[in-house]
Amino acid sequence: MAAPLASKAGSAGTTSKPPFPELDFRSGARVEELNKLIQEFTKHDQREYDDQRALEIHTAKDFIFSMLGMVQKLDQKLPVANEYLLLSGGVREGVVDIDLDELNVYARGTDYDMDFTLLVPALKLHDRNQPVTLDMRHSALCHSWLSLRLFDEGTISKWKDCCTIVDHINGATNYFFSPTKVADWFYDSISIVLSEIQKKPQRGMPKVEKVEKNGTIISIILGVGSSRMLYDIVPVVSFKGWPAVAQSWLMENHFWDGKITEEEVISGFYLVPACSYKGKKDNEWRLSFARSEVQLKKCISSSLMQAYQACKAIIIKLLSRPKAISPYHLRSMMLWACDRLPANYLAQEDYAAHFLLGLIDDLQHCLVNKMCPNYFIPQCNMLEHLSEETVMLHARKLSSVRSDPADHLRTAIEHVKAANRLTLELQRRGSTTSIPSPQSDGGDTNQPDDRLAKKLQQLVTENPGKSISVFINPDDVTRPHFRIDDKFF
Repeated sequence: MAAPLASKAGSAGTTSKPPFPELDFRSGARVEELNKLIQEFTKHDQREYDDQRALEIHTAKDFIFSMLGMVQKLDQKLPVANEYLLLSGGVREGVVDIDLDELNVYARGTDYDMDFTLLVPALKLHDRNQPVTLDMRHSALCHSWLSLRLFDEGTISKWKDCCTIVDHINGATNYFFSPTKVADWFYDSISIVLSEIQKKPQRGMPKVEKVEKNGTIISIILGVGSSRMLYDIVPVVSFKGWPAVAQSWLMENHFWDGKITEEEVISGFYLVPACSYKGKKDNEWRLSFARSEVQLKKCISSSLMQAYQACKAIIIKLLSRPKAISPYHLRSMMLWACDRLPANYLAQEDYAAHFLLGLIDDLQHCLVNKMCPNYFIPQCNMLEHLSEETVMLHARKLSSVRSDPADHLRTAIEHVKAANRLTLELQRRGSTTSIPSPQSDGGDTNQPDDRLAKKLQQLVTENPGKSISVFINPDDVTRPHFRIDDKFF
């Protein structure tokens, strides 16, 4: 062992000590080791896609949009010119605020390789510039019934079979748009279209491996070449503007102030088919700010996002039973942390370990106090309905994570590596042949359009975690126009 060096600045006879490694007080874990584990998790969780995989993503997307175009033509219920919001990650990943209780369990690697959520407007209210006032008299905070009185007679005529009917004393009839009936109609329509498509298979067409109705969500798994892609398709009501119930949120200071404009944040919101704990499932919708969250993600540092993804991977499995905590709760806590903490602190590249530990602490605090405010409507407590027994059970589970975060990170890394191995094994089994795009003439399938491949690879690899809005004409599905954040392609 080398002898200690004399200190230049100290008095005679004193020696300098090597800097003590930074430790987490609660667990004793070395912060440097936690940072390395988070980096390793990120490396395995965010895979780079080659040209082949990019073409498969494009082919699956084209197939889904073509299918939706055919659904629109069935009975003309869906808007002719529609705007979808495509989000990276399935509903089970917490990309939208929908309860997971009624969803079947799908596992990456076992059931799919990539997952997406697609919000499909069944109705649009895009002609208002003032704050949107919803009928919340019958609902818990963050929820609303939707009367078709807001729409014209043609819309009411098309959709009244998907409504619950309330007769008033004065003899008037009110049609309330029903999330459960809309989901039933949507699933039936998609099933009819897919049945027709499969009667006339085309070369290069994705294989429909699974179609399931999970509560009010339709989950489709497509086999495309060497990939399996999960699409969670959610029927929604789309609004331009901002809901009156969230108006006070705009008056507060936020972490995104000065980074993006208020117009970008409040460009629109949705009603998604989910009800409150005591709500009426047939009538109640939940407010969703998914479009705004796409914009806010631009302002979150990469190190905080890495910590969030690692934390999410840990809690999804640990807190899966009973299903009381959703990854969306963790996302909300991250947004609150961004408002609470200085931007220059959150921008530190080597602070991912601190952020992970902080997110675990925040989640445990929310559970112990049974309080998790919705980021956009803070007066709405998303954990209010949970029993004391449930929150304490999950708080104790989180305590075990906080006592040994390194071990739980290693487990998360092993899970994602195992999923990747399953994907590679399936590819090696013979699903590795090149596939033509659905628009190809079936000629040389091994020479895809290099221009398209490079463009797709660029979009996928340069925009991890970002969301895509797609503008599509159902009469010409060969030319979708899509936007990543505020860029058009």
